[in-house]
Amino acid sequence: MKIILKTALCLMAAVMLAGCERPPIETVQTGYRGTGMEQIYNPRTLAKEASLNVAPAAADPADAEGPKAKDIYKNVQVLGDLSVGQFNRHMAAITQWVAPEAGCAYCHNVQNFADDDKYTKVVARRMIEMTQKVNQDYKAHVADTGVTCYTCHRGNNIPTEVWTAPKDRKYANSLLGDLAGQNMATKAAGLSSLPSDPFSPYLMNAQPIRVNSDTAMTGAGAYANRASTKQAEFTYSLMVHMSESLGVNCTYCHNTRNFASWEESRPQRVTAWHGIRMARDLNNEYMTPLTDKFPANRLGPKGDVAKVNCSTCHQGAYKPLYGAKMAKDFPELQAIAKP
Repeated sequence: MKIILKTALCLMAAVMLAGCERPPIETVQTGYRGTGMEQIYNPRTLAKEASLNVAPAAADPADAEGPKAKDIYKNVQVLGDLSVGQFNRHMAAITQWVAPEAGCAYCHNVQNFADDDKYTKVVARRMIEMTQKVNQDYKAHVADTGVTCYTCHRGNNIPTEVWTAPKDRKYANSLLGDLAGQNMATKAAGLSSLPSDPFSPYLMNAQPIRVNSDTAMTGAGAYANRASTKQAEFTYSLMVHMSESLGVNCTYCHNTRNFASWEESRPQRVTAWHGIRMARDLNNEYMTPLTDKFPANRLGPKGDVAKVNCSTCHQGAYKPLYGAKMAKDFPELQAIAKP
């Protein structure tokens, strides 16, 4: 009996420890001493992430001289001011970034390249414009590093890190009760019991993320803090998502002595502030309007289109592709083309 009990205890200990990271763990100071502003890294995890964040080499620049693509090819609605050589170079790059296996046929009717019957071509055209928008209007977030299609796609037809509104799970007539959109281990909430959809309130809608007051013992009336515990849980869920998306902990942006204080936060918090608004803008201006272009099998359980969040670009790295400046090799993606 004792042997069975010891064996059971050993198995339980092994299961509990299986979720822990084994040493060595490296700590990097990111703020003043005594503030606890440190980043904790696992060298093995970093090595794995590094291999997943290698940017492909760009082809040599094409000659800008010669006829423009819009004058040679039919139905060129974006990038038409590029020379034919530049245009073909860009199309080859998109094939490498988004559809390396299917090739041109993923977006095009290869019997008639001017045809718009394939939804993927219509979507890709809008995604080029979205990339230009990010590089032109959101330098406060992407700086001069910029983005390309590869930043999100990484050789996949659909980026691996996107989100749709989760299916409602209501059990009001059972012993389980109503889960109220949380209390289930989901990837979005870092496998915690926090709300499983922190994206709809903040990356689609513009609900306030801040839940704590500027001053202690906030009074009534216009100065009352009416944020509920549930609202705080939504905020925590979003913060967990951001932390996991970038592979960092809270002190990458915040000083834990005073989470609310902008003066005591790192500059990265300002960058993140712009990133939240960028994701919200892209989801509302570019992704959602494309909903009727996608077939039903590409939509979420509630019929909404796949949308972007922090992980779409970052994919576990504090900077997408660890800051590889791919966009500089494609100046046509740096600004929205003039009509």
